[in-house]
Amino acid sequence: MTKYLISFPSEAMVVSPEELPVVAADAHAVIEEAKAAGVYVFGGGIDEQVEPVLVRADGSVSSETHPGSVLTGGFTVLELPTREAATAWARKIAVACRCPQELREFMYDPAS
Repeated sequence: MTKYLISFPSEAMVVSPEELPVVAADAHAVIEEAKAAGVYVFGGGIDEQVEPVLVRADGSVSSETHPGSVLTGGFTVLELPTREAATAWARKIAVACRCPQELREFMYDPAS
């Protein structure tokens, strides 16, 4: 089976503070459904309060990042048999989160 990344940048989710608890509950319900279906691998939200760092091969750490590598929002990794199945799960997440989701396929890696 193939692993898929379903994600959204934080600016895509536009909900009021009053809506947020319902959106969170709906999103958690979809995750629980994915776990029950045995397709959930990992997911979460990026903690945007913690600045990213760049770690080099020599062990040095700096506050710069790769150009264009802004990562915000939330993501879910699911392992599914087809892209059609991944699209269906991305739709469920889009409904729960009230925003469109990006769908990406991980390349096959026999070691993962």
